[in-house]
Amino acid sequence: MRVLPPGARGYILCAVLAAFACAAPALTDAGTPWVTVALLAALYLGCELVKVCPLLGSRVPEGIGSFFPVLLAAVFLLPPSAAALVALPGGLAGLVVERPAWVRRVWHGAQQATAAWAAGHTYALLHGPATLGAAHSGGLSGGSGPPGWVADFPYAMLPAAAAAVTFCLVLTALDGGILVTAERRPAATAWRGLLTRSLAPHCLHGLAGLMMAVMWRSPYGPPAALLVLLPMYISCWVFAQYHRERAAHRATIRALVQAVDIKDRYTRGHSERVGQASAMIARELGMGEDRLEVVRIAGILHDVGKLGVPTRLLRKDGPLTPQERRIIELHPEYGHEMVRGIGFLGEARSAILHHHERVDGSGYPYGLTGEQIPVLARVVAVADAFDAMTSTRSYSRARPVPTALAELERCAGAQFDPAMVRALAGAIGRHGWHPVVTSDDDLQVIATGAPAGGGPGGPALPGPPGTEPGTEPGTEPGTEPGTEPGTEPAGEPAGALAVPPPGRGAGRRGTGGGA
Repeated sequence: MRVLPPGARGYILCAVLAAFACAAPALTDAGTPWVTVALLAALYLGCELVKVCPLLGSRVPEGIGSFFPVLLAAVFLLPPSAAALVALPGGLAGLVVERPAWVRRVWHGAQQATAAWAAGHTYALLHGPATLGAAHSGGLSGGSGPPGWVADFPYAMLPAAAAAVTFCLVLTALDGGILVTAERRPAATAWRGLLTRSLAPHCLHGLAGLMMAVMWRSPYGPPAALLVLLPMYISCWVFAQYHRERAAHRATIRALVQAVDIKDRYTRGHSERVGQASAMIARELGMGEDRLEVVRIAGILHDVGKLGVPTRLLRKDGPLTPQERRIIELHPEYGHEMVRGIGFLGEARSAILHHHERVDGSGYPYGLTGEQIPVLARVVAVADAFDAMTSTRSYSRARPVPTALAELERCAGAQFDPAMVRALAGAIGRHGWHPVVTSDDDLQVIATGAPAGGGPGGPALPGPPGTEPGTEPGTEPGTEPGTEPGTEPAGEPAGALAVPPPGRGAGRRGTGGGA
C-alpha cells in the first residue's frame, strides 16, 4: 500500500475537519428538511453505487466520474450545511481504483462536502432560492390546478451558474493541493489545466441540477425529478464510453510505438518527440485542435512500418547494400498497410506513407514533389529530421537546437517545405524545445540531474568525431567534394546525421536517418 507523505496526511485531515465544520450546523438546526436531505443523499449514493455493483459494474465505464447533478440539485434545494451532508454518503462510497482506497474515499467525501457548502453560500448570496420558485395558488400554467412552484427564468440561471462555477473552483483548488502534497508536483504546475478541463462539465451538471430542482419543487414532486436524472445519467454514460474509446485508441498507439522501440533500440523515444514537434508545427500553422491531434499521432506512428523490416537490417553495424537499402525504404509502405484498417487515424495514414518524400521529387516511396506531398507528411518530415539532429544516440551525438534549425533552413526548398521549417523555428523561438522524456537514458538524466549529451536539456556537445571547426555541416567523411547536401536516399538532410563511429554510419543512414 502506498504511504502518503506527512504533508498529504495533514492536508487531508484539514479537508476532513473543514467538511465537518461545513456540515455540522445542519445537525443542530431544527429547520433542516431531513426528508429532502435523506432522499437526495440516498439518490446520490445510489448513483455512485451503480458503478461498483457486481451486476452492473462491468457495463458502466469507470470514467463516468461522480454524478454531480444530484449534488448540485441539493445545493439549489437545501441550506448550505444540509447540501454538505448530502455529499458525504456518495463521496464515501464512490468508485476508487487506486490505493489506499479508504483514504481516497474520505478525501472525496470531504472535498465534495466542502465544495457543496461553498456553492450553497454562493447560491444564497445571489438570492438563488428566491429565483428558483415562488408559491402560487394555481397550476403550472397559472390557471386552475394544485398549488405549486414556478421558477423565475431566465434569472434563476445566473445564481445557479455562479454556484456551479464555485463548486468547480473549490474542487479544482483542493485537487491541486493534493497533487502538491501527495504527488509532490511543483506548485507552479499543479493546477495547470485542472480548471479548463472541469469548468464546462460542471456547468452542464449545474444546468441539469437546476432542472432537477425545478421539477422537485413542481406539483409533481421528487418523482418528476427522475425524468431529468435518467437521461442525464445516460448521456454521462455515453460520454464516458467515448473517453474509454479514446483511451483504447491511445493504448493502441502506445503498443505500436513500444513495439517499434523494442525492435529498433537506437531510436527509443524518437516517435514521441517527433509527435511533439509535429504538433508544435501544426499549432504554429494555425491548424484546428482536431487536426492538431491527428498530426501528433502521425508523428508518433511515422515509423511503425519498421515492424515489417528485418531486425538484422535495423541493427546492422556495417554499410547497407543497395538491396538492403531498398528493403528499408519500404517501411513507409509497410506502415501504411499496417494502419490502413485503423479508422480513427484518418489523415495520419497519408503522413505515414509519404513522410520521406522530398519537395524536389527525389524522395521515396513515390517521388512526389511540392504540393503533391500531403501537408501532414511535410510537417512530419521536418519534425523527424529535427529530432534526428537534436537527439543523442549510440552512433551520433546531439547537435544544438540552433544548429539543427540552421541545417533545416539550408535544406528548405529542396528537401523540406520552407513553410514547415519556418513554423518549427517560430514555435521553438516562442516556446523553446522541451522534448518529452521517454527513454531510459532520459529518465536517468532527470533522476541524476546530469545531462548525458547536448541539446536543449544540457550543454552543447562538441562536433562529431572527425570533424573540424568550420567543417560544412552538410558534408560528411566519405562524401565526394561537391556532393549536393541533403541528397542521401535516407530522406534526411546531410547534416541530420552526425558522423557515427567507423562501420556504423552507412548502415544507419539507410534506416531513414531520423527514423
